[in-house]
Amino acid sequence: MTVIDEIYQGDRRKAGAAHPRIIALANQKGGVGKTTTAINLGTALAAIGERVLIVDLDPQGNASTGLGIDRRNRNCSTYDVLIGEAPLRDAVVPTAVPRLHIAPSTMDLSGLELELGAMRDRAFRLRDAIALLNKDIDPPLDYTYVLIDCPPSLNLLTVNAMAASDAILVPLQCEFFALEGLSQLLQTVEQVRSTLNPNLSIHGIVLTMFDSRNNLSNQVVADVRQFMGKKVYDTMIPRNVRISEAPSYGKPVLVYDLKCAGSEAYLKLATEVIQRERELRAAH
Repeated sequence: MTVIDEIYQGDRRKAGAAHPRIIALANQKGGVGKTTTAINLGTALAAIGERVLIVDLDPQGNASTGLGIDRRNRNCSTYDVLIGEAPLRDAVVPTAVPRLHIAPSTMDLSGLELELGAMRDRAFRLRDAIALLNKDIDPPLDYTYVLIDCPPSLNLLTVNAMAASDAILVPLQCEFFALEGLSQLLQTVEQVRSTLNPNLSIHGIVLTMFDSRNNLSNQVVADVRQFMGKKVYDTMIPRNVRISEAPSYGKPVLVYDLKCAGSEAYLKLATEVIQRERELRAAH
């Protein structure tokens, strides 16, 4: 029995506050570029005028570190929010990027599954916290996007992210086992959709760490595009040393080196995400 099978299927009503678009970045494999994509997509969206909140749900806290949030300054974290001791707004801290904020995480999150195990609403803690995020907030201060950086596993934290989200964005490394991991993730998304969040969709799949000189990379791209069709974004994130260096300076690559190939790719990805958002709105 999976963590999803065990979870209580509770009331799915949303609070009446202005609702940001909520996108979870998920893949149960580690090292595929989830956090890097969350940081840099968030920065690119903020750069074009969106008001973005990144919710760090990974106990390792790499998104928080990568945006320059010192561990000593994480007095209120996503852990406090999920156990019900603080509203999400209390955990939010500004970053050096205008219009980009983050709710940081701490290692306390790693024990959350044990603490919430018996709670009937354990899958909806994050959804309920985000529902109150824009309540009684003037429009200039509300968030238009919430990006959730998930841990590299399909545990209660990832299920909370999926139960709270409008859509999933899947970073997928151009490597041999990519499709195998993707099919497992898609099964989980389908399970969440049927039990916890009927409105959940796949926003898109972004191919990361692409190396055009590598035959395997090119083969993976061809296979994923054949398997997933239009769900795969046109933009691919290249292997780029500047992307790897930026987190050690506590900066998104777009701030660290705007002109590098990695920055250009993330700006293109943000444009594609916004375009898909427009198409989704037009369809509804």
